[in-house]
Amino acid sequence: MHRLSTTDADFTRRFAALVADTREPDRGVGGQVAQILERVKHEGFKAVADLTERFDRVHLTAGSAEVSEAERAAAIARVPADQRAALELAAQRIRAFHAAQRPADGSHSDATGVRAGWRWTAMERAGLYVPGGRAAYPSSVLMNAIPAQVAGVDELVMVTPTPDNRLNPLVMLAAELAGVSRVFRIGGAQAIAALAYGTAPVPKCDIVVGPGNAWVAEAKRQLYGTVGIDMVAGPSEILVIADASARPDWIAADLLSQAEHDPVAQSILITDSPTLADAVADWVERLLPTLETQEAARESWEAYGAIILVQDLADAPALSDALAPEHLELMVADPAPLFAAIRHAGSIFLGSHTPEPIGDYIGGPNHVLPTGRRARFSGGLSVHNFLKRTTWLEAGERGFAALADATATLADAEGLSAHALAVRIRREP
Repeated sequence: MHRLSTTDADFTRRFAALVADTREPDRGVGGQVAQILERVKHEGFKAVADLTERFDRVHLTAGSAEVSEAERAAAIARVPADQRAALELAAQRIRAFHAAQRPADGSHSDATGVRAGWRWTAMERAGLYVPGGRAAYPSSVLMNAIPAQVAGVDELVMVTPTPDNRLNPLVMLAAELAGVSRVFRIGGAQAIAALAYGTAPVPKCDIVVGPGNAWVAEAKRQLYGTVGIDMVAGPSEILVIADASARPDWIAADLLSQAEHDPVAQSILITDSPTLADAVADWVERLLPTLETQEAARESWEAYGAIILVQDLADAPALSDALAPEHLELMVADPAPLFAAIRHAGSIFLGSHTPEPIGDYIGGPNHVLPTGRRARFSGGLSVHNFLKRTTWLEAGERGFAALADATATLADAEGLSAHALAVRIRREP
């Protein structure tokens, strides 16, 4: 674990190195992914079936690739009542939050009589990737599918790997709660390709969203343009800014909540209290042995974890903005001033009673967030990802007369004579 202090002579260099290390997945998978995409593009479902049998030990045919309604219902019936209630509450809260994001159409008119405006229309079909096997996350189904449903997408198509043909009951329930129309038992880069190209029986989608491993992320990156994507996600991140009023055991637990995701996840604490810094480091060591995920969490903490000591918390916003964290917790007595001063973060959690896992599952805001310092220029998944803004313009005879000369002049200046002609021809008898 890295210990830094703004009073260190080499702080600027070490902090810059911390910011620069985004822990992105090895792009060595790029060549392998390109080969998979090329196979699916030219061989269609045959390539998808071959790769699924190879990686997931599931033999597929065009008729068996889709999970039937009966299979989905049987899996859902196995969900314990308490888990169903929790997932239903999460779905309700996520839907309510995203419903408030739905933008309105608009227009205006000017003195020339020209009318202009914009309208929002949903995509026709969205593809949702859901990890399978050991890393099965029903919460991600809700977070990816509900915004699409709220946006008005006509059809939601989900792909999820089912190693040895095992369905995850909670994932199937989440798909039902979120309005997923069809589910296919395929995963990996070949599943992303199937959604992007359309390989019967998998339909072609307008956008593909959802988390996955390095092969899935690389497939989305390479296919962007053929299909829309939400983002290329990297390893999880959390930054906690805390003062002496915060409990060190709570901070340690929150740091580990992201460290357990992945050996290359990153958990960072910024504080102005040396006592708190030492106590948090101690609590991390005390809590690690209690975790079933201790191996990944310890590797993450020891390789990429950091505690940064500042002289004054007024220095924290600038450091936070440089890190542009996926998750930012403000565990201070009064979070409002820091909240107002910080510009770059995927999602911000205010106060000691708002641990990041509340946002992961049930708070309402989306947990699909930019990583790798990308919060500097992008935000989390929302209803807007599934909508297209189309502008419109109506000049009318009076408006055209007011704008024609200037339009033709600018077209001439750019050497586009047909543009100018399209205006001037309307002024001829």
